[in-house]
Amino acid sequence: MNTETDRLQLLIEAVRQEVAKVIIGQERVIDFALVAILTGHHALLEGAPGVGKTLLARTLAHVLGGQFMRIQFTPDLMPADITGTHIFNMKVNEFALARGPVFTHFLLADEINRAPAKTQSALLQAMQERAVTIDRKTYALPQSFTVFATQNPVEFEGTYPLPEAQKDRFMLKITMSGPTRDEELTMAQRMLGPSAPEQVLATGLVRQVIPAEEFLDLRKSLQQITIRDELIGYILDIVRSTREHHAILLGAGPRATQALLLSARAHAALCGRDFVTPDDVKTLCTAVLEHRLILRPEYEIQGLSTSEVVEALMREVVVPR
Repeated sequence: MNTETDRLQLLIEAVRQEVAKVIIGQERVIDFALVAILTGHHALLEGAPGVGKTLLARTLAHVLGGQFMRIQFTPDLMPADITGTHIFNMKVNEFALARGPVFTHFLLADEINRAPAKTQSALLQAMQERAVTIDRKTYALPQSFTVFATQNPVEFEGTYPLPEAQKDRFMLKITMSGPTRDEELTMAQRMLGPSAPEQVLATGLVRQVIPAEEFLDLRKSLQQITIRDELIGYILDIVRSTREHHAILLGAGPRATQALLLSARAHAALCGRDFVTPDDVKTLCTAVLEHRLILRPEYEIQGLSTSEVVEALMREVVVPR
């Protein structure tokens, strides 16, 4: 590996060590979140209450030297509550911009499916273009702007399903499961002392590994990761097969191909390699494709899930040697 990729690997290890001071277990989830950040994309976090979705986003923002903001999505939330608005300043006799929470490095959109589509769509421009338009004027957001949106997978009363266009803007859907018995025991023991996760983060025991501006430069080192043409074809075949599968009503589009390609390359960097393998693709495949697929109603009634369909597709597509 060259100097840039070596430096990236050292950074990733340092980030993992610092995050582990707060988040117990969840190594796969942390790696997937780092994949989204490294590639400059966004992630959908899904898990039951209390598994650490909000804490994970806050910790990553702190470790990577970025500003963190949180929006609690509710049915009465308006688009201007996210982007901001112009307010008349009587002292200077002119309108001034009151910036919304979207002007940040890391944004946590908490329970994003609690707000109606009009409010959810306020994030679309920000996620795609890293800019927002307020009263016909466009304002740039930081290049490191990253959205982590959370959903509760079991509580659907009073929720609004995410539009397909918005779900497609999330590179990954990261499912956070509950801790193992040993992890939960460690968590319980920590809560009785000064090393409770929230307290560790608040007291500054978790250090900042790198400023947000320097982290952007390290993203360029991903271009040094080699991916063979056969693997690109493999990724393409997997995504295209979602458009032909008998159980899928709506398959993944070209953005899914790009997401799987970029995320597999980032995962190779996380594993300390300067080349992509089929295992990188298989590891990220479900997280990239699951939320982009719509099953036919008759298969949903049978209890078939999109993740099961993706796993079946991976078994059917020929893996390059």
